[in-house]
Formats: sequence, C-alpha cells, structure tokens
Amino acid sequence: MLDKLRPHVKVVMDPMARHISINPNIITVAGLLVSLLSAYLFANKYLLFGGIFIAISGFVDILDGAVARKNSSNTPFGGVLDSTIDRFSDAFILIGIIMGGYVDPIIGILALHASVTVSYVRARAESEGIKCNIGIAERPERLVILMAGAFLGYLINSQIMYWAVVLIMILGYLTVLQRLYHTWKELKK
Repeated sequence: MLDKLRPHVKVVMDPMARHISINPNIITVAGLLVSLLSAYLFANKYLLFGGIFIAISGFVDILDGAVARKNSSNTPFGGVLDSTIDRFSDAFILIGIIMGGYVDPIIGILALHASVTVSYVRARAESEGIKCNIGIAERPERLVILMAGAFLGYLINSQIMYWAVVLIMILGYLTVLQRLYHTWKELKK
C-alpha cells in the first residue's frame, strides 16, 4: 500500500544519497542498531522515544537502498543483508514492546510470527520466480502502525500500543493469506 509513495520518497532520498559515500551495508547495520535502541526504549517504557526511533530506523532503511542505487554499489549480498537485518529489526522492536508490558506476550509473539511469515512467503514465492510484493501489511505499513501506536499511546493512552500490535498480528496474517493465494494463482498458470 505505501509502495505507491516510493516515487515521492525517491525524490527526497536520491539527492541526499548522492552525497553519502559510506558503504550501504554499513548504513544497513546502523539501522539495526537504531532498531535495537528503539527496542530498548520500549522495554524501559519510553513509548514516545521508542516510536521516534522506529521512524529513524525506517529512514535509515530507505537511505541504505538509495545509497546503494545512487553509488552503483547495489549487490546481491547487500540485498540479502538488508532483508535479514529487517527481520532482526522487526523482531527486536516487537520484543521490546513485549518486554515493556505494552502487549500480552502471546499476542506479541503472534505479531512477530506474522511479520516474519509475511517476508518468508515473499522470499519463497520469489524463489519460484513469482513477484510477490503484494499485501495489505508489508513492512512499511507495519512500522507505521507501530509508530502510530507509540505516538497515540503516548498522547492518549498506552493501551493504544496493545491494539497496534493486535492490528499488526491480524493484518500480518491476512497478508500471508493474500501472498499465498497470489502465489497459488501464479503457479496454476
């Protein structure tokens, strides 16, 4: 869904990326460290700052790809590293939210499972030659939901964070079903 914003984001990120000469893999790892900080903040009940650092980690995640494209350093390993770091980042953030007591551990674990499975189905479909970047809750949507939950939870009531994680879980599993159905249809052709 947020994929439609990609051309607008590129207009901002590409000029910035031209001036950065750091290896994009270093930026990717830096994004992981920002996600770890977000998780730490959530675990220690700093809801607002946890949300802010999710936003920063999302920015860094976009930046590494822009730097790789603009500096012609886009490599297969960089793609694998980026994808792997994204899974770790998602897991750390959700674990931090669970540890902070914002959500029941079972709901948090199911949200984590849904998030990882969304990515797994895409990777598995693509290994069969099927483009599978569809679904209601891809990674950017999930991060926006968590940020909104953190910000609204801070401003209104921390219970909102609980519902944000429940939404991640439900939409994650719906996305898994969407991707499985899409893959099934493509493989029948």
